Amino acid sequence: MQEFNARTTHYNQGTPLPVVITIRPDRTFHFEIRTPHTSWLLLNAADTPMGKRGKRLGASNPGKEVAGTVSLKHVFEIAKIKQTELRLSGLSLEGLCKAIIHQAKSCGIAVVP
Repeated sequence: MQEFNARTTHYNQGTPLPVVITIRPDRTFHFEIRTPHTSWLLLNAADTPMGKRGKRLGASNPGKEVAGTVSLKHVFEIAKIKQTELRLSGLSLEGLCKAIIHQAKSCGIAVVP
C-alpha cells in the first residue's frame, strides 16, 4: 500500500487510475499503474457539464450535438500523457493525436484549432 501511495502522489485526488495487478504463486505481486482513460482526460479538458452522480458527461447524441470543445493543444498534451504508458510508448505522437481526436468526436467533443 505504501508503494502504491508513493507512486501516485503526483496525481490529483479523484483521478481514476487503471491498475493491473499480477499476483504470483509465491504470494508476491507486481502492479502497473496506467494513465487515466482518454475519455476522462477529454471530458475534463473540455469542462463538460456534470451529471447526477458528479461525473462529467459527454453528448447524449454525438455527431449531432456538442458537449464541449478542446483545442489541438489539449489533444497534444493528452497524447504526451498517454505516450508515457509503456504499452503505448511505441506509437507516434501524431498517431496518438489522431486517435484522441476520433475519441473526442465519439464523446461529442469538438476539436478546434
